[in-house]
Amino acid sequence: MTTPITPLKGKTLFITGASRGIGRSLAVRAAKDGANIVIVSKTDQKRDDLDGTIHSVAAEVEEAGGKALAVATDIRDEAAVQAAVDQAVAKFGGIDILVNNASAIHFFGTPETPLKRYDLMMDVNSRGTFTCAQACLPHLSKSGAGKILTMSPPLNLDSKWLGVSPAYTLSKYGMSLLTRGFSSEFAHLKITANTLWPKTLIATDAVRVNFGAMYAHARTPEIVADAAYLILCGLPGNPTGQHFIDEDVLRESGMTDFDHYALEPGQPLSEDIFLD
Repeated sequence: MTTPITPLKGKTLFITGASRGIGRSLAVRAAKDGANIVIVSKTDQKRDDLDGTIHSVAAEVEEAGGKALAVATDIRDEAAVQAAVDQAVAKFGGIDILVNNASAIHFFGTPETPLKRYDLMMDVNSRGTFTCAQACLPHLSKSGAGKILTMSPPLNLDSKWLGVSPAYTLSKYGMSLLTRGFSSEFAHLKITANTLWPKTLIATDAVRVNFGAMYAHARTPEIVADAAYLILCGLPGNPTGQHFIDEDVLRESGMTDFDHYALEPGQPLSEDIFLD
């Protein structure tokens, strides 16, 4: 009998925002290979308004066949991020993959964006991406094939997006710009850095809260997790500095039927923001 190929077996993934949504789905998918998953999120206690905690995801990871480390972490706190990295290395011996998934959203115009919300988005999105990359870098460089994957959009400078919610757009494009920069800066360390964004809205708590009327027209987080999994396993040519779209990645792998990802089959899908 042929032994199944498990590309992420024994690899350690440091996933931010992993207590629910896309982060949780990717954690469970990678765990099926026997990966080590560092579940990084602020949510360590169950909340009535949100699904999942770092501990519930850790249980799912273990059940799926992986090893889990749940670390309650606010990625705005440099010391907390470093402590989470240190715990990951102490438990698993290193870090092979960083997934910058945590994100804050306030999709409103300038007059409706208090500076407190502006600061939150910049601190979690752009600064958090930088902080986690900086802390993980010494260990990614030792991996021999380290990978950074950031859940942020392609750089679309159309005023359609820049003019709707400048602050949020700036914070998300900051994540993408940083990742493009990492791809060049860390190339000599054999670290690849790419971004991934969904073609359609994804049924996450963020979409439910901010785009409630469109929630039924979304796909499940598993489509992004499956595309991320393929990228992290290694695409042909080992690309870096690319802005991937989930459906495109899956199509190039040979998938043609995406109906099973629909949250409510039969409903028309809504395209995600930042895409033409």
